[in-house]
Amino acid sequence: MSAAMRSRTPDRLCAEAVDLARSVAEEAAGPEAVGEHLGAVAEGDRVVTHSFASNEPAYRGWRWAVTLTRASRARLVTVDEVVLLPGSGALLAPEWVPWSERLRPGDMGPGDLLPTDADDPRLEPGWTGEDEPPPNSALSAAVPAPATGTEDEGAAEGEGEGERITPPPATGSITAVAREIGMGRPRVLSRYGLGVAADRWEEAYGPRTPMAQAAPAQCITCGFLVPTAGSLRQAFGVCANEFSPADGRVVSLSYGCGGHSEAAVMPRPPQPAPPVLDEMTSEPMPLHPERSGGSVEDSTPAEELGHS
Repeated sequence: MSAAMRSRTPDRLCAEAVDLARSVAEEAAGPEAVGEHLGAVAEGDRVVTHSFASNEPAYRGWRWAVTLTRASRARLVTVDEVVLLPGSGALLAPEWVPWSERLRPGDMGPGDLLPTDADDPRLEPGWTGEDEPPPNSALSAAVPAPATGTEDEGAAEGEGEGERITPPPATGSITAVAREIGMGRPRVLSRYGLGVAADRWEEAYGPRTPMAQAAPAQCITCGFLVPTAGSLRQAFGVCANEFSPADGRVVSLSYGCGGHSEAAVMPRPPQPAPPVLDEMTSEPMPLHPERSGGSVEDSTPAEELGHS
């Protein structure tokens, strides 16, 4: 609403209808929710908005706005609308942020779909599969034309005249071979997308982390490191130590932790010597030496008694 319209004098009949405006606000919110009258503001010719304080604990600083109006040359004041509006000190919800900017790693759950923009800078066109030779090539005549339906079939199926149906790739063609080795992707990771991912992994599991600063050695010399493929092999790998905080994560080769395979190699415990059994001699061991009237030293061996 412009400042010129706000500064005009409110219509007298609409401005005096405070009781009507309060009854409308109480009907919408309840008698306990409507507080004192805060004033009236002209919204236009014979259009006045009355404001009432809100007594709701959850809406402190808000106000009930009731707009009244009347027809030209009429004395009957009618209700235009009633609404709850925030004041200068009202508690408001944070500004709405698009979902693409609110999404964070780990927010996706089973069944969720995350669409990507057609011009996503992290992706670039992959191999398109267009292996058809140019029209002026000597091979163009040898390449069979894609199958097309007859006019009757096209009319029955609702297809326009001249539409072509793309056949599946023939065995041994470039398309079939590309799909076999995994090159038939419409889009692949761009250099920008690769760099963004590398920066993210470097920040989470890189040499500047507190874990790496206190590590006894780097991952490049760890036996639990699984190298990656492609250009990432020169800087990253996957940790395969179940006791490491980076288990199953992409880690920088300069990262490290206390779970390094060569950090503290435990020596093998010494094996005790086997027991020695002397089967050539025997020692007398009476069960009750006091009954024989002598000590163990005074007892006579059984072998000597047998030869006396």
